[in-house]
Amino acid sequence: MTIKIINKSNNPLPRYESAQAAGMDIRCHISEAVTLQPMERKLIPTGLFIELPQGYEAQIRPRSGLALKRGLTVLNTPGTIDADYRGEVGVILINLSGEPQTIEPGERICQMVIARHESPEVIEVNELSETERGAGGFGHSGRK
Repeated sequence: MTIKIINKSNNPLPRYESAQAAGMDIRCHISEAVTLQPMERKLIPTGLFIELPQGYEAQIRPRSGLALKRGLTVLNTPGTIDADYRGEVGVILINLSGEPQTIEPGERICQMVIARHESPEVIEVNELSETERGAGGFGHSGRK
């Protein structure tokens, strides 16, 4: 599979940082540092425009190190980039820490996972098939 990317930043193209990584690291495209105050969110540009094959999506996910060490995460996780979207990839970052966090130009801010998806036909019905679980939801199986 091939993904076409226009890169309007000075950063390298997204790439896998290890041989078996599922996500490619994405860098921010900002001319000067951006500081997020506690609980503040901002749309951070990447300078990337992508073309995915039909039947695929790009999922934008947090980087675990940024989340653990600095409290920075992607707000709408995972963010979805559809195959027919041609605009710039933007990343909604939020600072969940108790301190201001500064993002430097070219910093790796998220990862992108390419995933295949289906587009099923949706039909309306009056009832669903029975299962052992039924309508049991949040916490229904207990804690231990």
